[in-house]
Amino acid sequence: MSFRTLTYDTNERVATITLSRPDRYNAIGEGMPREIREAVERADADRDVHVIVVRGDGPGFCGGYDLKRYAEARGEQHGSQEMPWDPTVDFKLMWQNTQDFMSLWRCHKPTIAQVHGAAVAGGSDIALCCDFLVMAEDATIGYPPARVWGVPTPSMWVYRLGPQMAKRMMMTGDVIDGRQALAMGLALDAPPADELEAAVGRLVERLQGIPRNQLMMTKLVVNQAYDNMGLQNTQMFATFFDGVARHSPEGLWFREKAQEEGFKKAVEARDSGEVIAPGVSK
Repeated sequence: MSFRTLTYDTNERVATITLSRPDRYNAIGEGMPREIREAVERADADRDVHVIVVRGDGPGFCGGYDLKRYAEARGEQHGSQEMPWDPTVDFKLMWQNTQDFMSLWRCHKPTIAQVHGAAVAGGSDIALCCDFLVMAEDATIGYPPARVWGVPTPSMWVYRLGPQMAKRMMMTGDVIDGRQALAMGLALDAPPADELEAAVGRLVERLQGIPRNQLMMTKLVVNQAYDNMGLQNTQMFATFFDGVARHSPEGLWFREKAQEEGFKKAVEARDSGEVIAPGVSK
C-alpha cells in the first residue's frame, strides 16, 4: 500500500503515521482523511503493532483544511456550494472525513498524537481523535473557524474537556499552547519542544509491552462509555451544522470578503470584535 499524503513505518511494536505535506503545513487535502483511515486499519490488522503514533512532517502537526484556497476561490468548491445549498452534499463529504479521522479513536490499539508547531482547525480534529495528546509546550491547538465558517465535526472538545471548557474553545475559537492544554487536562504532557519525542517515547514504552488483548479491552470499555453518552449523535449534529456555518449569511459574507480582499483580511475582520456581515439581522 502506498500513500500520497503521509508516510507509514513500523518499528518495535509501534506504527508511526506521519502527515507529509510539509510545504503546505500538512494541510488536509483530498485523500488525506481516507489515507489516515487506511493507515490506521493497516496498523490495527498488524499483530506486531501495539501502539500507533501520529505526527507531522516539517514545521508543524497539521494546519487543517486549506481554508485560504477554498475561501478565496470563485465558484463552487468542496464544502462551499453555490446557492441554493444542498445540505446533504456537505453532510456526505464531511461525515466521511469525520469517520476517517475517528478511525484513530475506534481502532483497537492506543493512538498518540505527537504535536509540534500547530494542530489547528481540522488539524485539531485529527489530534483529538487520538487517545492521547502529547504537545510541545510551545505547540498550539484550537479551532479558529468556529468563530465563523465552521464547526468541528468530530466535536471531541466536548468529550475531552467537559461543557464549560468545550464551550470556551468552540465559541471563542481560541488557540492555546501546550502548557495551557496540559493545565486544562486536554494534553497528557507538554514538554519542551526538544524533549517532545522523548516524552512520547516514554508513553510508548509503557504501552508497547501491554498485551494487545488488554489494550483492546480497556480501550473498548472507555469508548463504550462515550458511545453511550451519544458521541455519534453529537457528531451528526456537528457535521450538519458545519455545512450550515459555511452557508449562513455570515458564512457567505466571510467567503465574499475573502474573495474580494483575501483570506487574511477576512480573518482580521472575523477576529476584530466588530459586528460582521453588515446588514445581517442579529
